[in-house]
Amino acid sequence: MFQSQKNVFWQAFFVTILIFSMGVIAGFVLENWRTSHVDYMYSVSDLDLLDAKLQNEIYFSGNFNCEDAIEANLKFADRIYEEAKILDRYEEASRLSDKIIFEHKKYDILRIMLLINSIKIKERCNASYYNLVYFYQFNNPNLDIKARQNVFSKLLREIKNKKGKDILLIPLAGDNNVTSVDLLMNKYKISKEDLPVIFINENIKIKDLITIEELEKYLK
Repeated sequence: MFQSQKNVFWQAFFVTILIFSMGVIAGFVLENWRTSHVDYMYSVSDLDLLDAKLQNEIYFSGNFNCEDAIEANLKFADRIYEEAKILDRYEEASRLSDKIIFEHKKYDILRIMLLINSIKIKERCNASYYNLVYFYQFNNPNLDIKARQNVFSKLLREIKNKKGKDILLIPLAGDNNVTSVDLLMNKYKISKEDLPVIFINENIKIKDLITIEELEKYLK
């Protein structure tokens, strides 16, 4: 009887180890798939942005077609925004390695390039859309900051869905040690202690929680 119970114990032990090992392996496989997917999205977006920048160089060197430049820039920005939402979901579900964090940094650099491109187009074409940059805390925000960022994120999704192409929305992690992001924040006097911050058209900073109606007043 004792021997039988001992065998059952060891069988249960080995089954538990097997299930645990399979779970760990499945987790790493899933994360590698997510990372590969994000890397592919980044490569496609990076290529498209370089193409857009070359288009603008061609425009600026001769007859500049503002309508084409604005349309291409907003279309690209909208796709980056949708991909950012996918990246956010992957980050929430994945903390097994630093690969996803690395991909996030690459996307932040891509978004900075998009913003600079957008500012140039607006200056040249007097475009009416709004550059809306959302600087937020990425690395281990406390509960209070998490709550504020959840409210800000929901607010920005609502305003983007409502205004559509009138808004170029660019989320940026403000504490991820990306030099170009740090330089931009220094230029506009935004500190890491200020995060989260909504920054509109390179001159309006919103740090306090507001309603969608209050935000819309800045977008008229």
